[in-house]
Parts: sequence; C-alpha cells; structure tokens
Amino acid sequence: MEYFEALAVGDTDSFGDYEVTREELTAFAGRYDPQPIHTDPDAAAQSMFGGLVASGWHTAAMTMRLLVDHQLADSRALGALGVDSLRWPEPVRPGDRLSVHTEISEKEPFDDERGRVAIDVTTTTDSGDTVLSMVGQVLWERR
Repeated sequence: MEYFEALAVGDTDSFGDYEVTREELTAFAGRYDPQPIHTDPDAAAQSMFGGLVASGWHTAAMTMRLLVDHQLADSRALGALGVDSLRWPEPVRPGDRLSVHTEISEKEPFDDERGRVAIDVTTTTDSGDTVLSMVGQVLWERR
C-alpha cells in the first residue's frame, strides 16, 4: 500500500492486456455514446474510420479499469481531482489489445493528510498506436 511519500517524480509503470470486443464496444456506445461510428457497422464502414470504433469515453473507461486493476487498487490513492490534456489520437477498434504506461510527472503536498500526484497516462494498442493520453491529478494519502 504505497503512500504519497513512497512515490517519486520519474517513476514509471507499464501493464495490461485488455482485449476490446465488438460486443463490449457497441454495448457501451449504445448506452453512453450512440453515434453510428460506434453502433452501426454499415454506417461506420462509410465513415472516415472505415469501420466500428470505440467511443473515446469507452477508451477512457477501459484505461481506468487497467489503472485500478494494476496500479490504484493496492495504493493509498484517494481519488482524482480531474484530468488534464485528455486526447484520443487514434481510434480503438474491435480486436485491439490495450496496455497502459504511466509516469509520475509532478508531486507536491496538498494538505496535511494528502499529496497531489500528476500521472502522465498513455494507452496503446498491441500494434503500438497511442489511443489515449492524459494527465491524471490524483490525491494520495500521506503518512
């Protein structure tokens, strides 16, 4: 259970092997982002993407799942203040496998009980395409 004091600027981590299925992609989109490029294979085929692509919000949700499973669940992270510079430079497609790379870029006390940690997050596919980048602003418990 890492406390704020154990973290250092420059710390990195890489993890994950999340398989994106067509069923999950269309189910998420149908519920939260029902645009044809996410829900209708025929319409998506005629789009600039040439086929179904995940909602950016789904990409963020899958990234969050990987972060919790591999980094945050066993930490003293208390929650996030938000994210900065959220980008989806390439689309996620059915069959892609996602992994995440993190690097701590800033760290400072927030108050007597918590510290703020800026974490650069990059999500990539198994073919090396970057599909998400952001900077998470996370509060961490201090000793």
